[in-house]
Amino acid sequence: MDISRRSLINATAAGAAAGALTATPERAQAAPLMSTLGRDAAQYGVRPNSPDDQTRALQKAIDAAANAQVPLALPPGTYRTGPLRLPNGAQLVGVRGASILKFTGGSSLLGSEGASGLAITNLTLDGGAIKLEDRRGLLHFLSGLDIRIQDCDIVGSGGNGIWLENIAGEISGNTIRKTMNTAVTSFDALGLLVAHNTIQDTSDNGIEILRNAPGHDGSIVVNNRIEDIKDGPGGSGQYGNAINAVRANNVIISGNRIRNCDFTGVRGNSASNIQILGNSVSNVQEVALYSEFAFEGAVIANNTVDVCATGVSVANFNEGGRIATVHGNIIRNMLPRRTVGTAPAADAGIGIVIEADAAVTGNVIENAPMFGILAGWGRYLRDVSITGNVVRNAAIGIGVSAVPDAGTALVGNNLISGSSRAAIAGLDHAKVITEDLGAQGASRLAQIVLGVNAIR
Repeated sequence: MDISRRSLINATAAGAAAGALTATPERAQAAPLMSTLGRDAAQYGVRPNSPDDQTRALQKAIDAAANAQVPLALPPGTYRTGPLRLPNGAQLVGVRGASILKFTGGSSLLGSEGASGLAITNLTLDGGAIKLEDRRGLLHFLSGLDIRIQDCDIVGSGGNGIWLENIAGEISGNTIRKTMNTAVTSFDALGLLVAHNTIQDTSDNGIEILRNAPGHDGSIVVNNRIEDIKDGPGGSGQYGNAINAVRANNVIISGNRIRNCDFTGVRGNSASNIQILGNSVSNVQEVALYSEFAFEGAVIANNTVDVCATGVSVANFNEGGRIATVHGNIIRNMLPRRTVGTAPAADAGIGIVIEADAAVTGNVIENAPMFGILAGWGRYLRDVSITGNVVRNAAIGIGVSAVPDAGTALVGNNLISGSSRAAIAGLDHAKVITEDLGAQGASRLAQIVLGVNAIR
């Protein structure tokens, strides 16, 4: 390069730099300012702590920031707003506990349809207990990928807290409280993680993983704290549950702390290949851990249950429910009767209920007013193995259906202690129809194959 050309380039660069340093105030204000969190919402006329409705200004700010592919930062303060629509790529971020969107009414506070790449972080989303329409959430998202709701406080929804349909993404680190219906509802998920949330005081359910027809779902529900779940609408178990999986296959529910539910801790309904692992459940008024109706495959392992009507139920062989392992659970203090609902007496005071194509191994059961383990119901019993369990202080340690057309159960290598009525008994439904088979040391019934059990 010759000297004259190099001088021209240098002079041009110097002039550009000087122009930038001497820009007029008007030029400096032309581009919206960026905070450390993102583009500042105040630059679009959004005013924190104003008594006026901020919906139009907020929507303008959301659209502009999403179009520029940058987050929209909401400084500390309360923003009164109606429904806000999130376009593709919208990201809202605030200061945790200080940036508050206060709902003034409408369909939902935040929503989208067909938008992906959304993120809502560190906001308080206050529904003000304003009634929502049925099947609506304070946060309402339809048909999107990579939807992330993280580290938010979602309070006072007059419907559901978060409603998702055909969504892939993550709901994590949130507190969801005082919800009129269910805290988190997902229909037909495309790959959903629900983790590390605190859910308190709902009137339907805590978390629902649902599908309109049976099929693969694959949602993962882990390490949530769920408390005080009420059976608001009534019914026979549809509500009052901490976690529901309905017609959703291949769902993992693990490591959750569950307390004070009117019905069930974890309930799988027609949910095949469900895994219920390592949860801590206390003070639930129906079955603590449930796999029911038309399912194939359930693993219920390494959970602790303290105070419930029934600890574990893997039932409804009459509806096709089959194939399960129930292993390594500690189940204590069953209630003598159900205090909510209308179930028959035989459905309370039981440690484990099992029916078909299943192994029950290595569980410890204590204080069951009716049965420690109940295998089969009438003729609905097939190929159940009950081995290596410890059953203490049950009226009947192990009860097995012994009606003529029932299938076979193997009962061996169990330790049964303190049974007030019988260690092992044959049943016609809940009625005892044999002597104590444990005392006899052998079974004359085709339905019950007895191994060596320790009874004291």
